[in-house]
Amino acid sequence: MKIVVLGAGTVGTWIADLLCKHRHSVTVVDVEPEHIKRINEELDVRALTGEAAHASVLFQADVLGADLCLAVTGDDEVNLVAASMAKAMGARRSIARVFAPVFRDLSTFDYQRHFHIDRILSLEHLSAMELARNIRNPDAFTVESFARGAIEVQEMIVVEPTRAIDKPLKELRLPKGVRIASIYREGRVWIAGAEDQVQLNDRITVIGRREDVDEVRDMFRLAVPPRKRIVIAGGGETGHHLARMLQHDRFSVMLMEQSRERCRVLANNLPHITVIQADATRRTVLEEERVGSADVFVACTGEDENNIMAGVEAREIGAAKIMAVVGRPDYADIVGRLGINVAVSPRDVMAKQVLSFLQLGPVVARMPLPGGDISVYEIEVAPDAPATKHVLANLALPNQCLIAAVMRAEYAVVPGADDRLQAGDTVIALIGNAELHAALPIFETVNGSVHK
Repeated sequence: MKIVVLGAGTVGTWIADLLCKHRHSVTVVDVEPEHIKRINEELDVRALTGEAAHASVLFQADVLGADLCLAVTGDDEVNLVAASMAKAMGARRSIARVFAPVFRDLSTFDYQRHFHIDRILSLEHLSAMELARNIRNPDAFTVESFARGAIEVQEMIVVEPTRAIDKPLKELRLPKGVRIASIYREGRVWIAGAEDQVQLNDRITVIGRREDVDEVRDMFRLAVPPRKRIVIAGGGETGHHLARMLQHDRFSVMLMEQSRERCRVLANNLPHITVIQADATRRTVLEEERVGSADVFVACTGEDENNIMAGVEAREIGAAKIMAVVGRPDYADIVGRLGINVAVSPRDVMAKQVLSFLQLGPVVARMPLPGGDISVYEIEVAPDAPATKHVLANLALPNQCLIAAVMRAEYAVVPGADDRLQAGDTVIALIGNAELHAALPIFETVNGSVHK
């Protein structure tokens, strides 16, 4: 695929290197000549010096024929404008990286829709999501977010003999916003139907809004897990996102931040979180705040060394589980030996996202399920596509194709048989690999290109 990376800083260089290793044709653009010189010396890419948001530079980078444009400079506004321009000039997919949370806050303004960008990504938000997954669902094999985070895909193994097993799914009275989408049993995976029954040791995939997905998970548990005490060290954007994700769950969350002014901001934005002004790298402070009694201690201060140090101290005074954000690859081999249970790398979570976007046709992103025969797809519905002509019950979908959720404007819903898709909708669908070529044309413009 032809990919244009705008920005040759740490993130841009790393993404370019990743894409080169996957044998894609990569062009890198940066305003700093020394960055371009370094890129030319280190990577097998085409590198250009220029402003990412200048049309002449984008034209020179051949963004018109690009399959994907990634705007990852250090300036949020430049990334939004550049990604928008790239999309308008002909790039098939366009993604902007942002830092400020306001650009992802749909309650104030939908920047992604306004600028016609396929996705707005935040390294800090992605890292927080990975941390939250390990806290909320440590037994889940995969947790992915689709439709701008409105829909979650979770996997779990059914290990408790609850009343929900050995019953047809249609009798379980699942919440309206969720579906049990697939069942993996004895090496075979299939899309679940109304008559299917979940059995002990099955691995099931649940798709829907997070709160509804958690409710379904509880149906396969004999007892509700006890309330856990979570301590987060670092009130930057990663800590802020993580606390927000956990504040309505069965957790008691304390957030430690050294800056008094930042503490005020956090306290105003997180009314259900206990915010403490404290230096989490000092052992005496951790002891005073009873961090040793925490079920989970998360270090995300913004500095790898501080995260590792705080994690080690928290482990020594008794915290049950230690998690840390560690960006440097050369630290990966030592964190486990220091007693840190989970180390989250912003690069790794970003890599997973970037690679999921390397799709063709109407597919925005893809996530394979265990077993390898079925994947979860995020698909755009094109104007005049066959999918817009009939209600879902009358669509000629292949047997191994399930439309699990639909994102329309800022709302995500689990559709019913009488619902009809509209142009511009984003569909979350489970599709068997063998039937992908039969399923995708249903979402494409009739006279448009065919998925290859």
